Amino acid sequence: MLVDPCRPTTAEPMREPPYTAVVRELPATVPFVGPETRERARGRPFRARLGANESVFGPSPAVVAALAEAAGESWRYGDPESFELRADLARAHGVAPENVLVGEGVDALLGYAVRLFVEPGVRVATSLGAYPTFNFHVHGYGGELVTVPYRDDREDLDGLAEVARRDPAVRVVYLANPDNPMGSWWSAAAVARFAAALPERCTLCLDEAYHEFAPAGTSPAFDVDDPRVLRFRTFSKAYGLAGLRVGYLVAEAGVVANFHKIRNHFGVNRLAQVAARAALADRDHLAHVVDRVAGARDRIGKIAAAHDLVALPSATNFVAVDAGGDGAFARRLLEALVERDLFLRMPAVAPLDRCLRIGAGTDADLDLLAAALPEALAAARAAG
Repeated sequence: MLVDPCRPTTAEPMREPPYTAVVRELPATVPFVGPETRERARGRPFRARLGANESVFGPSPAVVAALAEAAGESWRYGDPESFELRADLARAHGVAPENVLVGEGVDALLGYAVRLFVEPGVRVATSLGAYPTFNFHVHGYGGELVTVPYRDDREDLDGLAEVARRDPAVRVVYLANPDNPMGSWWSAAAVARFAAALPERCTLCLDEAYHEFAPAGTSPAFDVDDPRVLRFRTFSKAYGLAGLRVGYLVAEAGVVANFHKIRNHFGVNRLAQVAARAALADRDHLAHVVDRVAGARDRIGKIAAAHDLVALPSATNFVAVDAGGDGAFARRLLEALVERDLFLRMPAVAPLDRCLRIGAGTDADLDLLAAALPEALAAARAAG
């Protein structure tokens, strides 16, 4: 009789695969629940996506045309070196191509950075309540997070620097400027002083995903001679390419060379590279989007003020709106807006969680917000 070699020959239970010790200890959590997941659970779509930090104003028409022209070449892998895109980015920032690394969005690039610098026993300093995907990577590689509370709704630069100096196990520091989830920001001079104040053993991961929306003087000049500072930027926000997943890193050439040892060389697909090059070239569309976002932020502030809520200053494509209570009230308000088919998110930890994070939507999106907010506020207050 023939025996299937893949079929168990005893009644013993199947053994688990050999997970690493780190993975076995991880909780079954993810950083974000997507709007699509919530739509499936609700059984109906949202009327406005104001919580996903996308650009509802879309990509440049030049991007759409370039994608249409290149679609027939989808059978080809993308250039594993992203040679032309890296050259374009290098020219745009006045650095050499060897200082630029292209990856499948900032999330993936942060994951590669953590893989390079973090292992069990290494501590990483970040702000309590800051971008959770970075924390997700740190946990995934066995690192330990050391968190510093926000101060006045901004990341506490002095507190982060002090933790890094005091704890010799801290080897990586994460800072987003402008910040997610509060939309706050520091000046370029303050960030430069902060970077200089970190110990030599520390690498600064400076996440600048929202820098296009920030006031002039927010981003320090590129200094690619300093191997301790890694600058992360993206095409997902102002350029409207979130669905294509393409971001980039600017750093010292030796650091970039080490990223090449571990990155997914075919991670950035051909169409993403084509789209990013076209987006980078269309400065007029970028300026148009930045202007539309500024107008939307202003209107969100007015909608909030009409109901005695406070919109915090923002240098991003969203506004943190103080709901006027604690985190429990803000969560009730969020769910009341979700029930009215508006997708929003909110910060995760106190005291930031007193706020809702409202994206810069179209006029139609913000009309829906203006109509739904008074009803949602009434429902949240009644439920309390």
